[in-house]
Amino acid sequence: MNSNGTFRLAAATATLALLAGAASAQDFHGFTPTGFSGAMLPAETLKAAVEQAASVSPPRNGEQYVLAFANLQRDIPFCAKVEQSIVENAEAAGMDIVIADNRLDGATALANAESFINRNVDYVIEFQTDANFGATIMQKMGEEGIGVTAIDIPMPGATFFGANNPKSGYMGGVYLGQAAIAKFGADKVKEGYFILGDLPQSGAVPAMRTGGQLAGFLAAVDGFPEDHVITIDTKNTLEESFAQTNNVLGRIPDGVPIMATAINDQASTGILRAVKQGGREDDLIVVGMGADEHETMVNEPAFVASVGYFPERYGNFLVPMALAELSGIDLPPAILQTHVMVDMGNICEYYPDFACVDGAGIALDFPQDAFVQHLSDIRNSADMADSLELIPTE
Repeated sequence: MNSNGTFRLAAATATLALLAGAASAQDFHGFTPTGFSGAMLPAETLKAAVEQAASVSPPRNGEQYVLAFANLQRDIPFCAKVEQSIVENAEAAGMDIVIADNRLDGATALANAESFINRNVDYVIEFQTDANFGATIMQKMGEEGIGVTAIDIPMPGATFFGANNPKSGYMGGVYLGQAAIAKFGADKVKEGYFILGDLPQSGAVPAMRTGGQLAGFLAAVDGFPEDHVITIDTKNTLEESFAQTNNVLGRIPDGVPIMATAINDQASTGILRAVKQGGREDDLIVVGMGADEHETMVNEPAFVASVGYFPERYGNFLVPMALAELSGIDLPPAILQTHVMVDMGNICEYYPDFACVDGAGIALDFPQDAFVQHLSDIRNSADMADSLELIPTE
């Protein structure tokens, strides 16, 4: 097994890790918040779950459950995979599904939520980026008695499903730092610059991811000058990341290493393309976040790894979670994923359509003590006072 195995998912699945302090929910037709394999439940099992849910919370239209999904932006590859997985599960369960595109915009997300209410849906899965609109959306859903699961960006009162932001970010940052040292040498790395693609509009919780990326990188590269860190606002897109990297690239001297990572694979790819266009690919090393831009990893030597999120399995969790809540089962307030590093040394284990490359990747040396201190620092941050349940303990 590749030495990244410490962070792999057993049997290549996105097993969920329950936050400390949350009560364990009962088994619901094979789904539990902990220990779930991540494989899609059989159609007959999903239909049985619908039958149980309907006995507790009958469909509002008197005939069939209507599940609503508001996607972050439908043409982003990660989001498209999440949507496909949700649709497959809903259809297998015999549920009707309504889909809307939030288009990375809070006002659009609010309009979509109002549309869901007008359509008398039974449950809503929200993937929306603007933290300023979360409370308003949830107030409207609460007034109608509609349950909500929020993906990745929390909404007050919604069940949270998504990334272990501190851990995934820290893993990616450490990998980037250690891979950069392996490529350029420690002294050369300290002459270089670190580009971090942020997403400030989504609030403090996703900021734990990018904050972890920076903290992990600095833990791996002792003595890296913090004034060589350049943060850009990616707006969560490849195009904006590309444009903002073009704006800052001139600040980086010729011939020094450029280390880059961002909030997701698409923004990381935007940085990569801008640096390539600037003729500086030989100076570049990139670690993504999401592991959903497989072709980029395979075809771009500078894109050395990404942290796996497995969006193609999201629906396998989200639809059973919705049915469990419709059945009156209390789920924990937050459920976090387990993440792994995916590189060319192990990509075939998670995505069999792509071949592994012998000897690719690095032996990730994760600084656990430094990470625990990082978690403590987050927990003591005033910005996280209302989101302590989203901070893991280790």
